[in-house]
Amino acid sequence: MHGASRNIADFYRKTGVSSAALGEDPHRLISLMLDGACKRIRLARACMERRDIPGKGKAIADACAIVSHLNASLDHQQGGDIAGRLSDLYSYAMRRLTEANMHNDGAALDEVSGLLEEIAGAWNAIPQSARDQPRQTPVPA
Repeated sequence: MHGASRNIADFYRKTGVSSAALGEDPHRLISLMLDGACKRIRLARACMERRDIPGKGKAIADACAIVSHLNASLDHQQGGDIAGRLSDLYSYAMRRLTEANMHNDGAALDEVSGLLEEIAGAWNAIPQSARDQPRQTPVPA
């Protein structure tokens, strides 16, 4: 997980999501990324309402980049079916964000924001004791 944590922290530094992320634990980094994606989507919605097309495009592109990075950082070996379902959901979110950008579809932005907020709520509800447990690696037979 340290490699994934470093990649997430590097991504944060490049996109400016949060400079505080560099010293955060992996669970907190994912939480910050989900929050950052939701903030970008809200910004895109505001830009759409102001008819700020370049601002809308940048905010949606930033949200897509964050969601793409979340998708790429999934551990399918450890996460199994849940990781697969999250990957499908993240892919769907990126498609809907692209459609929102192309068609000025505020409902699509709201839909994706709601999905990401639901994921964030579940992620943040993981008890601290479960976060602190070392990850189990399969023992070869």
